[in-house]
Amino acid sequence: MIFIYYTLSVSIFAFILIAYDKYQAKNQKRRISEKTLLTFVLIGGTIGSGLAMLTFRHKTAKNSYLWKFWGIVILQIGVLYFLFTNGLLRF
Repeated sequence: MIFIYYTLSVSIFAFILIAYDKYQAKNQKRRISEKTLLTFVLIGGTIGSGLAMLTFRHKTAKNSYLWKFWGIVILQIGVLYFLFTNGLLRF
């Protein structure tokens, strides 16, 4: 249960970060680095980041970002598969 709350919290924060970065981009102000955005994807904000990217159409045309984003998603799927199949993580 803690895993779900953690993932939900990080996803909400990641969603807000992407929205804020889009706002900053539109207003030509200082942006949030891609490294920071991808770090939040890596630590569990994948769903929130993905939804924000689609909602705000932000970072969807930048191939280098998308390759990193999807690479992290594939890595996370692999880790979750490993954890579930070895009984290290349960619902």
